[in-house]
Amino acid sequence: MSKNNYSYIGIAFIILVFGIIFIPKIVNRIKGNDVIREGSRSIVISKVKNEKSDLKFIKVNGKPKKVPAFSFTNQDGKTITNKDYEGKVYVVEFFFTTCPTICPRMNRNMVDIQNHFKNDSNFGIASFSIMPEVDTPEVLKSYAERYEITDSDWNLMTGQEETVFNLANIGFNIFVGKVEDEEIGFEHSGDFALIDKNGFIRSRTDAFGNPKIFYKGVISEQEKYDEDGNEQEITMLKEDIKKLLNE
Repeated sequence: MSKNNYSYIGIAFIILVFGIIFIPKIVNRIKGNDVIREGSRSIVISKVKNEKSDLKFIKVNGKPKKVPAFSFTNQDGKTITNKDYEGKVYVVEFFFTTCPTICPRMNRNMVDIQNHFKNDSNFGIASFSIMPEVDTPEVLKSYAERYEITDSDWNLMTGQEETVFNLANIGFNIFVGKVEDEEIGFEHSGDFALIDKNGFIRSRTDAFGNPKIFYKGVISEQEKYDEDGNEQEITMLKEDIKKLLNE
């Protein structure tokens, strides 16, 4: 056999090896939309895992509102700050353990949310007590056990009353106040706030394109509507948590 024939055989062997190794990879990349054709050129598309959602920022004076710095003690006696939630999507509420009206309903809904995202380490919950003189870490711990609060990133926090009130009313614009003529002595919102991984308050928009700001925390998915005909927003909140987790 001539040298030319050996050369042809060698070239054929190289082409065969190339086909076996690389052609399947190219086919898979085309199927996965990693490679598209534009004329005679191949363009490699980088897959984007995280994309910005359609949820809006809550703006004050034209600037996105960020959660203010805070530092409180949780149900385990540990100091928890806003930095513990960095990189996490979390939901915020204000409550107190002896509340006989809306708080039990709020926290049953919050437990439902906890269980929905129980396998996601990037999700958390921040519950601030508005009655810190009663809600000690020991009381909060008992409350957590009673409501089956199991997520290590769900902190029930207590601190100075004035600090908690300022955080609610100024930091989150969630109303909290004392009412002298009320039997309980407190009046507070049953709303939840949604915070993104960078500490900004986020929400979807209403029919007029304005941010909703908060999510109704009192009405359950099972109830669907309250006695005034207001629709539940827990489903909406779950959907929006997922959007922020994917950002």
